[in-house]
Amino acid sequence: MTMGSENNTTRVGFIGIGNMGGPMAANLVRAGFAVTVHDTNPEAAKAFAAEHGGTAAATQAELGAASDIVVTMLPTGQIVRSVLLEGRGLVEDLQPGSLVIDMSSSDPLGTRELGAQLARRGVALIDAPVSGGVPRAIDGSLAIMIGADDPAAVARAVPVLNAMGAKLFETGPLGSGHAMKALNNFVAAAGFAAASEALIVGQDFGLDPSVMIDIMNVSTGRNFSTESTIKSQVLTGDFASGFALALLAKDVKIAADLAEGIGLDVPLMRQTSSQWLMARDAVGGDKDHTEAIKAWEHAAKG
Repeated sequence: MTMGSENNTTRVGFIGIGNMGGPMAANLVRAGFAVTVHDTNPEAAKAFAAEHGGTAAATQAELGAASDIVVTMLPTGQIVRSVLLEGRGLVEDLQPGSLVIDMSSSDPLGTRELGAQLARRGVALIDAPVSGGVPRAIDGSLAIMIGADDPAAVARAVPVLNAMGAKLFETGPLGSGHAMKALNNFVAAAGFAAASEALIVGQDFGLDPSVMIDIMNVSTGRNFSTESTIKSQVLTGDFASGFALALLAKDVKIAADLAEGIGLDVPLMRQTSSQWLMARDAVGGDKDHTEAIKAWEHAAKG
């Protein structure tokens, strides 16, 4: 998908200027959109505007009045819902015909409910979560998974999304993007957990963890974590991938809850969710997700 011609006229509001949201919004400014940003930390929004351009909105209402399309990049779907609907929600300040693009990792079933509520107010919703982490947020090469019930809403969103991502996938109806993101992160989390347990057992038996990873990476045990995260973060002791433990635990729980919600029994997904929630509680949700191995090693040794 290629950039559209509406860049210079579309007003984009961006809520959530964090590790991911900041660079994503910066790419929108660079692409020529009129960008207004807002964050619960007003200083973060002001610093963004000073460094990248755009406008820092002091309130959600100010952002809503200045936006045709609003992008949310927030920690949970519940927070997205609160921003849009609770109290004097943002929806009160959006014009009918506005579009909300939720790029957070949200609950797919909740996204469908939110979409129905916004539609009654004349506001369209699509879900467009991302994969690729902070480095790809910075260079604008994220993979973006788009769920929507309205093809016209997708067409409006594409120029905005192209400014932040290199690969755009239309995954199906509203909520399907969020489902795909959670399921992808479940697979990634399971791979990290499996590799971590292998290292814990191998090291206790006398194997060199670095050699173990080298062997896995030319063998069938290879996965994203063995190729990237474990080598660069765990074995070095850096534990600084930029993705918080609480966020990954949340994503895996979304996948497990989705399975339960549609009546499927998936024991590995359920167990993986339990492992990550345990690690979150033991190590601290604000820690890097790679530090989960510390909790599992402690538990393994009693």
